[in-house]
Amino acid sequence: MTPFKEPDREAVRALLRAMEGRSVLVVGDGMLDGYLYGTAARLSPEAPVQVVQVEREEYLLGGAANVAKCLVALGAKVSLCCVVGTDAHGQQFVDEAQSLGIDTRLVFRDPARPTTVKTRIVAGRQHMLRVDRESRTPLAEKLLSGIAAAVRAAAAGADAVLLSDYAKGVLDESVCAAAIRAAGAKPVLADPKGNHWEHYAHATVLKPNWREAAAFLAAREPNGPSLSPQTGDRDVEQAAHRLRQALGVRNVLVTRGAQGVSLACADGASVSFPSRATEVQDEAGAGDVVAAAACLALAAGADVRTAAWLGNVAAGAKVAKFGTHTVSDYEILEALGERFPQSERKLLTKAQAAELAATLRAAGKKVVFTNGCFDILHLGHGTLLEKARQLGDALIVGVNTDASVRRLKGPDRPVNPEGDRARLLTYMGCVDAVVFFDDDTPIGLIKAVKPDVICKGGDYRGKEEVVGWDLVESFGGRVVLIDHVAGRSTSKVIERAAGR
Repeated sequence: MTPFKEPDREAVRALLRAMEGRSVLVVGDGMLDGYLYGTAARLSPEAPVQVVQVEREEYLLGGAANVAKCLVALGAKVSLCCVVGTDAHGQQFVDEAQSLGIDTRLVFRDPARPTTVKTRIVAGRQHMLRVDRESRTPLAEKLLSGIAAAVRAAAAGADAVLLSDYAKGVLDESVCAAAIRAAGAKPVLADPKGNHWEHYAHATVLKPNWREAAAFLAAREPNGPSLSPQTGDRDVEQAAHRLRQALGVRNVLVTRGAQGVSLACADGASVSFPSRATEVQDEAGAGDVVAAAACLALAAGADVRTAAWLGNVAAGAKVAKFGTHTVSDYEILEALGERFPQSERKLLTKAQAAELAATLRAAGKKVVFTNGCFDILHLGHGTLLEKARQLGDALIVGVNTDASVRRLKGPDRPVNPEGDRARLLTYMGCVDAVVFFDDDTPIGLIKAVKPDVICKGGDYRGKEEVVGWDLVESFGGRVVLIDHVAGRSTSKVIERAAGR
């Protein structure tokens, strides 16, 4: 076996570029991850437990939907197939997914079961308790048949398929078989749960964590060697090969937390990669990041060892963040030692901006949002942005694309192209992130970011004229109108420059 040679940064950048725009079908168990954030300063007089004073509440995509979110953050086009209820949480799930650009046409609504919601109660940074609302009753055969048919059609047109199993019933034998057969020669990565791993036969990669692999092997090999965090690389690789041969999958990638990952390949070779983490805040969601990065790398043509290596690098970047958050391409490159100018780090996609806002809120910080064309930066813009930033802890700015500006302002605008307009904004110290939006209004961006404050100029007569005012108030936020600077506008600058 040829020893694995770690790609240089230029090769990694090329791979990350190739991953952008690849289409991935995610099939599995979708859910909402709820967070009740508060403080705990006293014990209950009713029982020896802490009282958590709730300060805010947030719901994020979880389960298979978190994997979908991780893929979107890396630039993939994602279609999600899962089952949610017809309850309010089910609609919240669909709205959240759509706000991030995830295709939800294959999300099935089942009136017979509630949407799975896992709510964490967090005081400060201490995870106090988790409350689960879910049903584990089997899905109806008719529903499963519909899911299998939908997956069969969608997998044939995708660049890759990711099966994300959380043991809630979506990934039965018929659905797995439909996805794997329809994918054909295209990569299929399966992240397993439960005991029926034979459903994943012929998948390109099976990706259990070491606990899942240990439990599955212990059930099959009662007298065989056991796996633990202290098990050496060679023994884990051999266990992965036993799984590969027993289940008929081509490759097995075992994630091992602080020990990194171990891969058993279809050609009989194996390799282990040590963890790249330099700081560990929270390991929750690291497996989803590995699955997303590895699957998308395979979709872009990477070999399985390079895909596993990249997934391990991505996991190292993820565990430095609290909560089940995603990882971006620049964070992967930074984990490899690359350093970016602060201005370049501020240019985000919609999914990355939503991730930034969620991370800030988890830390108890307030997010401010404003938007505009910002065609020719002038004193009015600077005043608005500076005053907006003073209303919170971070300012996210939505910028109209060139196509959007032309629709709003006419064929002669913008004067400056979108790349220049956005880059100039990133140089401003009061701006924390800049995000493009192509629609006529920023409502989709507002839905994704969920700001605490929306700021606009004082030329608006009231908050009801501000796009998204009702939405932000439904989040518990507010609209602030800032007095504009008289005589300062892009149109006046253009008139003066033209001598009019």
